[in-house]
Amino acid sequence: MKIIHLGLVAALALLAACNTIEGAGRDLKSVGSAVAKSADAAKDD
Repeated sequence: MKIIHLGLVAALALLAACNTIEGAGRDLKSVGSAVAKSADAAKDD
């Protein structure tokens, strides 16, 4: 669970830092990747 929380906090920081719609799209894509990796890691444990 800590990994997921850390990923969400990082995602919020990235979203807060983006200045354009293009940047927001890249941020959302990276957040999706991070969440998917965290979910896979939690599933394997």
